[in-house]
Amino acid sequence: MSARDAILARIRAVRCASGAPVPPTPPIPARGRTEGAARIALFVDEAELALAEVHGLKSLADVPARVAAFVKEAGAPGVKAEPRAALRDLDWSGVNIAFGPADAADAVGLCRADFGIAETGTVVLMSGADRPTALNFLPDLHIVVLRAEDIVANPEAVWAVLKSKPFPRTVNWITGPSRTADIEQTMFFGAHGPRKLVILLIDEQA
Repeated sequence: MSARDAILARIRAVRCASGAPVPPTPPIPARGRTEGAARIALFVDEAELALAEVHGLKSLADVPARVAAFVKEAGAPGVKAEPRAALRDLDWSGVNIAFGPADAADAVGLCRADFGIAETGTVVLMSGADRPTALNFLPDLHIVVLRAEDIVANPEAVWAVLKSKPFPRTVNWITGPSRTADIEQTMFFGAHGPRKLVILLIDEQA
């Protein structure tokens, strides 16, 4: 018996002793079961609702040119990127790029997401030797590469995968840019991380 079932059983026992009717336990509603193009569309809608920018690309090979455009638009001297092979091995000709952990001087950071969550528009990034966590928080502009095939329905789908393998030190769940309205209910961006989140969505079937 699960902890949830045990708690509900104790509640039912008390209510039955008092003579009060015990209503049946309602089923947990099915959520986030969209598939294929509908799942991708839901992710885009939810990510944009959370104030992230989503740009569709046909392949990883298109990433450097799009990153170069964002670096120029931001007026930044270059970009700091994860040293993962999937990013490092792209053709970065003409782009001032360095690979490794971010520091306070880095205005633009580039990472690859492990998952996207359709239900919330969230990107999930796991830490590792070639995935420095500081890139998710220090740069003002956070660019995240996400494959459409890595978009899952809901958070539970991510946990199901994580529980099946050695757990990373850190799992960052990022929904939109960093923002707060704690002071006078005025929205302020960049309070605890990047002011802008850009998702480069790689959908080879589009």
